[in-house]
Amino acid sequence: MSLMALAEADRVALPRWVRLHFDRVRDRWVLLAPERVLFPCPTSVMILEHLKADEREVAGLVDELAEEYAAPRATIGADVLAMLQGLADQGFLAVRGTGTQESGHG
Repeated sequence: MSLMALAEADRVALPRWVRLHFDRVRDRWVLLAPERVLFPCPTSVMILEHLKADEREVAGLVDELAEEYAAPRATIGADVLAMLQGLADQGFLAVRGTGTQESGHG
């Protein structure tokens, strides 16, 4: 479990050893890491697709998704933080906090 709660000011990214991949055999998206695989729900895939390219500040990601889906920012923010926190806790997400602490589980 992560020692720190994820905040909107944190920057997040998929570590280089984790990748989002569409598995044609299973006909679904998978999140792959060495010797591990997750099967994200469609909402999680949508969020992860925004993280594929570069490190992102959580607040910017929440703003973008709230605008894209014309949804209340507070609702999107709570859902995004919960999903990303779960990935961070499992080592599928690299987090760079606003301080000097960095987390990239493996």
